[in-house]
Amino acid sequence: MMRLFRYSALLMVFWLASCKETLEPQPVDLLVDELVLNEPNDVEPVRVGAYSAFRGMASPMMIAGDFMADYIRHNGTFSDYRELGTKQVTAANGAVGALWGSIYRTVYLSNFIHERLPNIAGIPEATRKQVLAEAKFLRGFAYFIGAYTYGDMPKVTTTEQGTNRSVPKSPKADILAFALEDLKTAEADLGQVEAGSGTTIANSTYANKTTARAALARFYLYGKNWAEAERYATLVIDSKLFSLEPNYADIVLKDFNRESILEVGYSLSDDPGTGNFALNNLLVGRREVIPSDQLVFSLLSAESGTRRATVEFSSANLKGDDNGWTVLKYGTASDDNNNIVIMRLAEMYLIRAEARAQLGKLAGANGAVADLNVLRSRAKAANVTAAAQADVLTAIERERVYELAFEGHRWYDLVRTGRAQAVMSAFTPNWNSRYERWPIPQSEIQRNPSLKGQQNPGY
Repeated sequence: MMRLFRYSALLMVFWLASCKETLEPQPVDLLVDELVLNEPNDVEPVRVGAYSAFRGMASPMMIAGDFMADYIRHNGTFSDYRELGTKQVTAANGAVGALWGSIYRTVYLSNFIHERLPNIAGIPEATRKQVLAEAKFLRGFAYFIGAYTYGDMPKVTTTEQGTNRSVPKSPKADILAFALEDLKTAEADLGQVEAGSGTTIANSTYANKTTARAALARFYLYGKNWAEAERYATLVIDSKLFSLEPNYADIVLKDFNRESILEVGYSLSDDPGTGNFALNNLLVGRREVIPSDQLVFSLLSAESGTRRATVEFSSANLKGDDNGWTVLKYGTASDDNNNIVIMRLAEMYLIRAEARAQLGKLAGANGAVADLNVLRSRAKAANVTAAAQADVLTAIERERVYELAFEGHRWYDLVRTGRAQAVMSAFTPNWNSRYERWPIPQSEIQRNPSLKGQQNPGY
């Protein structure tokens, strides 16, 4: 299973090293540990390499979260996106394989750092601790996403090639326990950026203590540990490292805005518009998928307010079955806002609102409704007036649609709340409960003998 990851990691590290002029490119038939992370000058290229591997998760993670749900219609010719549009996903789907591969590339580079960095002399202890903690964070987040996307999956904890060629599945609960251990260690060991001490770009490019806390807030929300979800979301909100953008349109149009907790950035030379799962190309250029009519109606509602800036209409696109609407969060033909936001402050308010609602904390300054109204106020929409717990939770579900559309949350939200069957069966006659998790990529079943006969049910 790991041979592909080794060569992908090698090529990535070579490119990064050549850009930084700290390492000379070497033949790709050598092992990574024969090339890098042997001396202090090797640390930064490998650190950046781990983030680059993590960056590869961003686009297929968004595709999983929103293309699998009720947000899109297929409007093009590619079979991968036809499957996602019709909800008849197969184990050969390219997006399924892309997310899996990016998860394990992230895990592999993180394992490599864990194995090699502790033994290298001459590295300041603060640097060693920070980079090891960042690797823990990246691996923990990767496994967290993997467990909620695929369910049971191999737990890879080494870079040893023989071991990694045949790693069996571990139960989803074990993967999540491992991810939690990584995220908690990262929280303890990562440095903290003080409010006002650095730029927004620095804060949201690399992980710090508050980044780990934001990930833990989401982790505990998914696990229905409401008290911890509320606590961690509050820690992030109260850190004052991030602030809500006054105008929601700036969320759509600005990279690295003041609200971004963790954001995947791109340069002109590696813009996602040139990749196989390029969001700008899929949503704007080719219009391979378009926002569903149902989502457009929601975003144009009075309750959504200024969140309608997520989409734009053009009569020039009214061809065939095209409804004319375009998603703007990943750039227009003339914009450069192609970055992918992994976490931002508004999500923390929504996490805290849901946790508080589940705990029965509905009204008052520290209640769920107050958190929702922070976002409603920013969106210039009427306040939430719901009083009963069920009504508040319904309002939270709608608010997550308005606020987080096309940021990769919807499918995960529907599955974790038990709402997938009701919502998706009304959206498409092809929905089946097996689509509450993705299949293991067929290429991995063929490559890893321990996965033969272990495909997820229904695929």
